[in-house]
Amino acid sequence: MELLKKWLGHPEDIYHLLRFKMGGYRAVMPRMDPESLGLGLRTCYRYLNQTSRSFAAVIQALDGELRHAVCIFYLVLRALDTIEDDMTISLDVKVPMLIEFHSYLYQPEWKYMESKEKHRQVLEDFPTISMEFRNLAKVYQDVISDICHKMGVGMAEFLEKKVDSQHEWDRYCHYVAGLVGIGLSRLFSASELEDPIVGQDTELANSMGLFLQKTNIIRDYLEDQLEGREFWPREVWSRYTKKLSDLAKPENIDMAVQCLNELITNALRHVPDVLTYLSRLKNQSVFNFCAIPQVMAIATLAACYNNKQVFRGVVKIRKGQAVTLMMDATNMQSVKAIMYQYVEEIYQKIPSTDPSSNKTQQIIASIRAMSLPNGPMASRHHYSPIYLSCAMLLAALSWQYLSTISKAAEEYVQAGEN
Repeated sequence: MELLKKWLGHPEDIYHLLRFKMGGYRAVMPRMDPESLGLGLRTCYRYLNQTSRSFAAVIQALDGELRHAVCIFYLVLRALDTIEDDMTISLDVKVPMLIEFHSYLYQPEWKYMESKEKHRQVLEDFPTISMEFRNLAKVYQDVISDICHKMGVGMAEFLEKKVDSQHEWDRYCHYVAGLVGIGLSRLFSASELEDPIVGQDTELANSMGLFLQKTNIIRDYLEDQLEGREFWPREVWSRYTKKLSDLAKPENIDMAVQCLNELITNALRHVPDVLTYLSRLKNQSVFNFCAIPQVMAIATLAACYNNKQVFRGVVKIRKGQAVTLMMDATNMQSVKAIMYQYVEEIYQKIPSTDPSSNKTQQIIASIRAMSLPNGPMASRHHYSPIYLSCAMLLAALSWQYLSTISKAAEEYVQAGEN
């Protein structure tokens, strides 16, 4: 019944949950017919669905040959990431593998059978992935190989060092996410579904990746601590505590929240670039692919801002909220409205005593300036009381059923795994 109470408090969520279930999901994530593919590509899409809950659906919704290029790009990077994550591989073996991994794309028989990671199938059957890579047009191959090489070198660099300065935080996030944004942008342009400038402006593409990665790092503080990983930059957290792990102690909660707010403020600096990037996109499937994770990220940051729960458990946005964002984020006007809504939510929560409050207010002012001129709030949906009453009654009768079918929406919130 707790779930029902949440829905009744957010009638717009109910509307979109119903709309999503009644076929609205097809507009955002149209299904692809696997029977139209050859055996190798069918295998690759099966691996995609097995290894990515968050991006599999939107990748398969991309138009034309771009869909296959992005699928292969994802699997190649998933294989690279699996090597990096595997703690059973000694550094003297792992470092050369990461640096040379891009060359394995052109070695038909190369595979790795000794991984203990859960996604090891992409390494054990790498010949199928590399074969489909070589079947792509050369313009796609060149992008994927180049990004794979740069990412492998970056991963090797950070294997034995922690993130100290904010500059190094940006550098780390560039290697693991910014390069993905750059690679995807180059693929978009190579497909001719988007203008050349989308792939050429690497600064904006990098910001797209950094905004998502920093959101994941901020949200996943406790999970990473429990697994012995540290990604918060020392330059920031050392101003609040002697050890990063000490932020989770109840007696340090006030300082912990101040540190959290400073990092969220840092992440918000990328939002103007995100808005500029999205405004350049022309293809609807590409726009959906890019916009949905970004609006999920801003909603997640708004939920985390000034929230002690980040240090006590998991902070998630509501399932209905996730579906609402997915259904709304299909045009630039609505995306601006969403960004405006959530930075206003953050603004209302800024503590006057917070050390980073002035910086937070400044970046929110710049985001407002980009969102307000075209009257963004008018683009959000408004529903009549009668319609909402009917929707609420229907939700009350079928809430348990709807909670099951809306699982796909929640998976978008877990973008951190990718």
